[in-house]
Amino acid sequence: MNICRQKKIRLLVVDDHALISDGIRNLLSPYTGIEVVGQVENGLDAYSTCRSLSPDLILMDLNLPGMRGVDAIRRIVQRWPDMLILCITAISEECKVKEALEAGAKGYVLKKSNQQTLLSAIEAVMKNQEFIDPSLNIDLVNSTSSHDSTLSPALTPRETQILKLISEGLKNREIAETLVISLKTVETHRLNLMRKLEAHNAAELVHWARRIGV
Repeated sequence: MNICRQKKIRLLVVDDHALISDGIRNLLSPYTGIEVVGQVENGLDAYSTCRSLSPDLILMDLNLPGMRGVDAIRRIVQRWPDMLILCITAISEECKVKEALEAGAKGYVLKKSNQQTLLSAIEAVMKNQEFIDPSLNIDLVNSTSSHDSTLSPALTPRETQILKLISEGLKNREIAETLVISLKTVETHRLNLMRKLEAHNAAELVHWARRIGV
């Protein structure tokens, strides 16, 4: 791995599985040009950690608790447009690759790939070059729509976030505390979700969350 930089790459790992995060840290430890400055387990913490640690590169899973990885990417890039983000995920659907790239990710690597693929991806992204895992069909990624598998009416990022937390079993008050918003705001979003999705109870909301992949 040959990255020409005068300073170390400050890297943040966002993954809710400690074995993955620790494995990435151990994999990169021999490379003196890279320093893992932080590990967080969810998309909610990724934003605040970026603010406190100012990483050069984020390695981010897409299947995260609390907030979808793609929504975390979108929020981070909105605040820091030049932030470099490399997705490391088990999700191989081309429409999800397209969605992540459109959200602001610079690269996409599958967890089943070998170490050299990850190292090549880091090197490419640090050069501000797009990298897509070679096991994926790049032509299909480019031609597909990020909404090919989306069956629901358009949800706002906050509604998507709250739907995900509902699917994880959190009650309204717990959601309010997690997102640092008022209970009434959560209740309003929940009512809007039920109206848009034509859901009549929490079980139907959970069903929709699974159906649209949040």
